[in-house]
Amino acid sequence: MEALQRANDIRSRRAQLKRDLKAGRQPIHELLLAPPEYLQTAKVFDLLLAVPKYGRVKVNKILHQCRISPSKTLGGLSERQRGELVALMRRR
Repeated sequence: MEALQRANDIRSRRAQLKRDLKAGRQPIHELLLAPPEYLQTAKVFDLLLAVPKYGRVKVNKILHQCRISPSKTLGGLSERQRGELVALMRRR
């Protein structure tokens, strides 16, 4: 029951974060540089999709450019991948 409660808490926090990203209240590059604990297992692809004006095609193009697999989690990014992704997101 404790694991179920923890999973529900993580899902609701991620959903709120995605709403904040969509509304522009939370910058994506801050999350990429220092992701909170509940985002460590979130897919980078899903997080980027929540950013306004970013659809599947643009997100796939960005991930391909940074040599990041669409199934990569935020906690699994290397420093190089994280740096390239942040630099790209700040330019756009």
